[in-house]
Amino acid sequence: MRGKITIFIDGNNLFHAARSVGVEIDYAKFLNFLRGDAPLLRAFFYTGVDEKAERQQGFLLWMRRNGYRVVEKELKTYADGTKKANLDVEIAVDMLSLADKYDTAVLVSGDEDFAYAINAVAYKGVRVELAGFRSNTSPRLIDVADQFIELDSHLEEISKTDSRFASHNNHSQGNHLQNHHSPTNNPSARSGPGFVRVRDDESSSEADARDE
Repeated sequence: MRGKITIFIDGNNLFHAARSVGVEIDYAKFLNFLRGDAPLLRAFFYTGVDEKAERQQGFLLWMRRNGYRVVEKELKTYADGTKKANLDVEIAVDMLSLADKYDTAVLVSGDEDFAYAINAVAYKGVRVELAGFRSNTSPRLIDVADQFIELDSHLEEISKTDSRFASHNNHSQGNHLQNHHSPTNNPSARSGPGFVRVRDDESSSEADARDE
């Protein structure tokens, strides 16, 4: 029993993990997939932002209007020219501070640094599900979570129709989740307090969230 859930998405980590396997996430489908038929408290999306990047601002506006609570931090430019924004602390703090408001946390990240936060939340009696692409997810993170949702096994349910693997009909459709749980993608089950109905006909590329 998942009970009320809260979703925590490490946006930067998810973007790079998806790109490494040639997948373009459809965030409307993705939210519905992660939620299944469980009541949703919040779906947080954490990302670094460049205020001068108009495409990214448009993407984040779409996210806010379609069921996500966006938490952003300005990108920092380093000496080698790279731009980064670390939101690990924000994610961990939100997971812990809201732990008495939800029954299951769904963390979307492959970063091993979250292992301690997962344990801390679990000690409060919260169930923790981890979602990620296998090749980009730390084995330690998988070990400390109650369940691992392997996104590689659900590409058609989470990717855009023109994504590299979206039309791969020969992909195995069996139950690839540990502990025998699979979120449903039934649109009729998308209602609940604090949830904005996501329209599947709307789409926005995660590439728009990065001014690469």
